[in-house]
Amino acid sequence: MDQRTTTKKPRRGIKQFFAEGGIDIPFFAILIAIIVIGLVMLFSATYVYAYYYEDDSAYYFKRQLLWVAVGIAAMIAVSHIDIERFKNLFALAGTGASWLFLGVALLMPAYHGTHRYVYLPGGLQFQPSDVAKFALILTLAAILSTFHNVIVSKKPLQGNLARKVNDLVNKPVLNDSLKIIIPCGAIIVIYAGLVAAGSHLSGTILIFLIGIILLFLGEVRGKWFAIGGVGGVAGLVLLYQTGVLKGYMEERITAWLDKDYEPLGARWQVNQALYAIGSGGLMGKGLGQSTLKHLYVSEPQNDMIFSIVVEELGFIGAALILILFALLIWRGVVIGINNPSRYKALVAMGVVFQLGVQVVLNILVATDSIPNTGISLPFFSYGGTAYVITLVEMGFVLGISRSSKLRRQK
Repeated sequence: MDQRTTTKKPRRGIKQFFAEGGIDIPFFAILIAIIVIGLVMLFSATYVYAYYYEDDSAYYFKRQLLWVAVGIAAMIAVSHIDIERFKNLFALAGTGASWLFLGVALLMPAYHGTHRYVYLPGGLQFQPSDVAKFALILTLAAILSTFHNVIVSKKPLQGNLARKVNDLVNKPVLNDSLKIIIPCGAIIVIYAGLVAAGSHLSGTILIFLIGIILLFLGEVRGKWFAIGGVGGVAGLVLLYQTGVLKGYMEERITAWLDKDYEPLGARWQVNQALYAIGSGGLMGKGLGQSTLKHLYVSEPQNDMIFSIVVEELGFIGAALILILFALLIWRGVVIGINNPSRYKALVAMGVVFQLGVQVVLNILVATDSIPNTGISLPFFSYGGTAYVITLVEMGFVLGISRSSKLRRQK
């Protein structure tokens, strides 16, 4: 009998840039469930507010539905891309575009005292910090995966400068890992600084936390986290104490520290959110039955939508939604750790941890556990740019799942 061994031929042409294999169905199913629930709750939370201010009860729902359609189409498209083929391009282009648009936003007219948006012809606008979050993940993942062996080693720094430094102190004080850690730290600081310059406190915090998470996943040694953490906290305290923070940002911190501060002003939104959460009880008032959405909770389509969710669905309903988010994050981590590519693993885990941090921060704001920083709840809060970019990120995770070593249903 003629026995022959066959080897897998390398793909040529344009096919080499596309991912092979099937997507992870559990991740996709959980994601769709969250999207559907988010749309239902957006309509329920906003129809009174939309009717009063836009003369159309379905105003926010219809616009969000359009962005969902665009986002899902983009998600499916990017899920077919083999991102490792483009990792350097994504890092350079993402960083360059993010810094450019963040700079442009600083030149745009202020919106409620902030410079968060870039305005486009036709009345369109987008928030470049949403792009920056994903670009930072792609950039750090590319660096940390490429130089992983250097980061975990303890080799002395090479070159004339290293010898001069070592001779000066009579011992090697620098090693190769610092060549990578210092640029990564500088990149994080530049991203955070540009976002902070636009008076976007929540975006600044999120950028900083994303950077810390990626460095941790990239196996950077623990002492650098202690140094970075102390430096970050000291920086925020310094900004607050010196009055560098914009007036409204300082006011929000003051309102968080002093619960009796301006109950009809700076404390109004968060107080009403707390009333909504408290009145929901264990089982909630029922879908559509919120009373605080009747112009008490201001802008319920955005940061405080979680309070309406709890009021209508109760602790049980809110807990189930949080469980869905937790399952989505867990499945994303499973996809990452089971992928043979370190770069893809870092991107997948970076994306889902970013999602998790944003969910946690939103809930902490709604429950008055941290200052009101204006951070949205993914897949629930209204917003075109953020929604589409988040779905694009999910598309990258689905694309990574195609090459992950997962047990699949046949």
